[in-house]
Amino acid sequence: MTKNIRTREKSQSAFDKAVRLMPGGVNSPVRAFRSVGQHPVFAKSGRGAYLTDIDGNEYIDYLLSWGPLLFGHASKEVQAAVQEALVSGTSFGLPTERESEMAELVQQLVPSMEVVRMVNSGTEATMSALRLARAFTSRRYIVKFEGGYHGHADALLVKAGSGVATLGLPDSPGVNEDTAKATLTVPYNDLDACRRLFAEYGEQIAAVIVEPVAGNMGCIPPVAGFLQGLRDCTLQSGALLIFDEVMTGFRVAKGGGQERFQVRPDLTTLGKVIGGGLPVGAYGGRADIMQMVAPSGAVYQAGTLSGNPLAMAAGYAALTRIQQEASLGLYERLEQYGQSLVQAFVESGQRRGIEVSGTAVGGMFGFFFHEGPVSNYQQAASSHRERYSEFFAGMLQRGVLLPPSPLESFFLSSEHGPRELEETVEAIRGAFESLR
Repeated sequence: MTKNIRTREKSQSAFDKAVRLMPGGVNSPVRAFRSVGQHPVFAKSGRGAYLTDIDGNEYIDYLLSWGPLLFGHASKEVQAAVQEALVSGTSFGLPTERESEMAELVQQLVPSMEVVRMVNSGTEATMSALRLARAFTSRRYIVKFEGGYHGHADALLVKAGSGVATLGLPDSPGVNEDTAKATLTVPYNDLDACRRLFAEYGEQIAAVIVEPVAGNMGCIPPVAGFLQGLRDCTLQSGALLIFDEVMTGFRVAKGGGQERFQVRPDLTTLGKVIGGGLPVGAYGGRADIMQMVAPSGAVYQAGTLSGNPLAMAAGYAALTRIQQEASLGLYERLEQYGQSLVQAFVESGQRRGIEVSGTAVGGMFGFFFHEGPVSNYQQAASSHRERYSEFFAGMLQRGVLLPPSPLESFFLSSEHGPRELEETVEAIRGAFESLR
């Protein structure tokens, strides 16, 4: 049976203090729970599929630190690896053998990454890949998709404007307008719009950056032929294709979105899972492109803590387990679990006469209070936000933690099993019954 959460007074008190010390009381905006009209859950501990807050409430967790915890909280393999590495030191600022071992394992799992550079975050990975793409092609423009989030680098904090394909406009104060204008935006899953963009800008486009499965407008998979169409456009024009697999990497398949959809990009960015819960990112791709990165080439990118021993130990443990379990049906089990939740969500909505839809891809899934299928940001953004907020509150009260935003993916771990599925389905039905 799902639990009824009685109090979150300690979380409220902790947030009141945090607001006096940090912008909005948080170190990353979505943690403030403003999108769902709540105060944040303050975490105390996690184990497997469960998170416990500072009030002692236990939740079935579908946030999972926004994706990296493929094997749940406090994975024994990751904990043991970090503890072993910690004995030797936390950081050296010098090369270690584990960095090469980690790069080799990434190459085995994602063959398109012929040469790999470790960094500290997904944002670092994407901003570095874009700089490299511009240098390699000697071109100005980057193409991204409306609603796609690739980190908070200036060139990527861009909104679409009013046209189908427009010059970017700054989406945050402090972003230089000229920087934003070098980013072109088109709707996700609209291959015709992308072709028109290439017809107009063609040889001025350095790269297209895309999430194989969009994860920051809910969970939206590519329509048939979309990713291959992007590959064709870039090959014909001499632009590079960058897969942002910070979220999808090792989440939708062992080799990420490029394995699942059988499209090989020129560059790939990774994060989340390859840190096993610690801060890490990576970018890599064709050897001829990556050899332009310093010190092999002139494209400068550096980081004192890049490839630090704790993150490499955690990531190596996580990727090793992925390599072992992928052949045992890990991703098929995760997707089946997600599809079961989507089915329960849709059926519950239909019983109440509420338009809903959902998707599940590997270890990612999402709910929309919108008639399906949802295939782009415009549709996702028109999802009923107030109803999601009410649904979120109902699930939280029943001991199920979802992302505190209607435009985020939900995540699954290997530790989510039949018990958690049954209790979550029960919570979904109860939350719908309580909707106004």
